[in-house]
Amino acid sequence: MSNIISVERKGAVAIVRMDRGEKRNALSQEMVLELTRIAEGFQDDTSTSAVVLTGSASEFSAGIDLSDPARWKLDDKSFVERRAIAQRGARMCKAWEDMPQITISAAEGFNVGGGIALTLACDWRVLAQSAYLYVPEVQIGIPLGWQTVPRLVGLVGPARAKQIVLLGDKMSADKALEWGLVDFIAPDGQAAQYAEELAERVATLPDVALRMSKQSINSCANALNHLASHMDVDQAMLCGISIEKTDARKKFEK
Repeated sequence: MSNIISVERKGAVAIVRMDRGEKRNALSQEMVLELTRIAEGFQDDTSTSAVVLTGSASEFSAGIDLSDPARWKLDDKSFVERRAIAQRGARMCKAWEDMPQITISAAEGFNVGGGIALTLACDWRVLAQSAYLYVPEVQIGIPLGWQTVPRLVGLVGPARAKQIVLLGDKMSADKALEWGLVDFIAPDGQAAQYAEELAERVATLPDVALRMSKQSINSCANALNHLASHMDVDQAMLCGISIEKTDARKKFEK
């Protein structure tokens, strides 16, 4: 995966960059597993204070890869195997959320579905001025998963979370900032640079106090997140076998 996901180190700052070319950073199962492995690898990294997660110059992510056979061609898998595969996205997001370093996502162009789930697991989000966010899961016939709902509600509140998830409108950077879904807006083409500058500021802070502070804030903010969303993979699997989901996905693809 090194040609798709790279890790660059600049002193106490690490930059994780995704670039899947014409696939527009659609999250394949290989990418999900690699992003999980990378995040878990930072747990024992005491020399890195901040990690920037970014995509290509034209997009952050098109969301889960709907054409990936490793995720969707499951007829030969047992129900337990299918459930384990379906839980990978939640594990990836939790791995990023649990990193001791400050994590900052930087998005150009657009960020969709599963890509948004990943960025919501980061501490801060930078969005380019012309970029937009889009959550199409319900239109495809499945609920928003990967234990993202409590993170989303925590940021924007329940009424706005319902608008984002149910109406499926594309959200501009200005609106995302107003609603609290992103934290900073950067000029187009400069989202990653803006995030790196934030990371460099973080890297000047005393690292022990930095890590303790993040842990304390997350422990308070996320205390009930798992309880609220531990069954979301089962909800998605139930919807996934419904006739309504099949019809909705065909309609969405058109």
